[in-house]
Amino acid sequence: MSKRDFYEILGVSKSATDEEIKKAYRKLAIKYHPDKNPDDKAAEDKFKEAAEAYEVLSNAEKRQRYNQYGHAGVGSASSGGGNYGGGGMNMDDIFSQFGDIFGGGGGGYSGFGGSSRSGGRRVSRGSNLRIKVKLTLQEVAKGVEKKLKVNKFVSCGTCKGSGAKNGQLETCKLCGGSGVQVRTQQTFLGAMQTQTTCSGCNGEGKTVKDKCNTCHGDGIVRSEEVITINIPAGVAEGMQLSVGGKGNAAPRGGINGDLLVLIEEEEHLELKRDGNNLFYDSYVNFADVALGTSIEIPTVDAKVKVKLEPGTQSGKVLRLKGKGLPDVNSYGTGDLLVNINVWTPQNLTPEEKKALELLRSSKNFEPNPNRKEKGFFDRMKEYFE
Repeated sequence: MSKRDFYEILGVSKSATDEEIKKAYRKLAIKYHPDKNPDDKAAEDKFKEAAEAYEVLSNAEKRQRYNQYGHAGVGSASSGGGNYGGGGMNMDDIFSQFGDIFGGGGGGYSGFGGSSRSGGRRVSRGSNLRIKVKLTLQEVAKGVEKKLKVNKFVSCGTCKGSGAKNGQLETCKLCGGSGVQVRTQQTFLGAMQTQTTCSGCNGEGKTVKDKCNTCHGDGIVRSEEVITINIPAGVAEGMQLSVGGKGNAAPRGGINGDLLVLIEEEEHLELKRDGNNLFYDSYVNFADVALGTSIEIPTVDAKVKVKLEPGTQSGKVLRLKGKGLPDVNSYGTGDLLVNINVWTPQNLTPEEKKALELLRSSKNFEPNPNRKEKGFFDRMKEYFE
């Protein structure tokens, strides 16, 4: 099932400003907020869908890739347990990243019935990782599954990511588990309250009393992980795919970062790429183009034979429809364009030179024959007699 267009989801045009996109998302987020629509799976799906669209369109870099390549530019297929783009966002992801949209403090939202989904606690997020993947033209044409060995931070197995020796965290004594500290100050305007991230727990609401000996209280350790990703057909040099949740793990059970996969293409020995089209230079001797022949042309899959009509001119371009690369957004397949080049021999024998002298004086070898002379075959017959 194909994904809906992100602009369509938010109800804005492609030329919408950042502020228009933010307003459109806030309107949908309030409309489909889980607190306003309890136990409504359809509303929850629309809430997540709007968050995914906003996550891409509110980021200048991701928006540019989406405008150029569509869903594949920001990733649109799941792989190895992760998700490309924002499709794998859960409620914690959404509220931790976009809590400011709702006007609440600390990432929570209390616009409906006074409930707060995160209780003001700060959720840490792991950093993103970026890796490069080289693809052959065949892999670009067909799509490919790649297994990537990535060195990154993962959740500590000893304490299960908690950072605590016994696996248990204590409620922060400074903030009482809320993750924020509220201070009241008297001013000439009256009492003013300010809310800041708790300095005791760094906004997490929990503290580690006895640190884990393996991770030393961080909840994360360095390790290698093999990640399987499915790269769609038609990707291009410079395109970046995002595998959600496969970046560095966050300290003490936070949200994992993303794995950003930068596409590089290996140069093909014979075929050149321009968008979804492929180009090939074919060199043919002038006897073959004069008399007609069949030539062999390489494609992505195999070699094919193409018929050259007698009298084919140098510079003629043959179009092999559908022999190019598939569009990454499934908008069809490009063509293979074959440029015919007539090869001129450089080292001639005396006999070959004498034969060519006869050919040069023939009216059939004039670019615009206008002289009444003996034809090519008559002159060749005289030569060999």
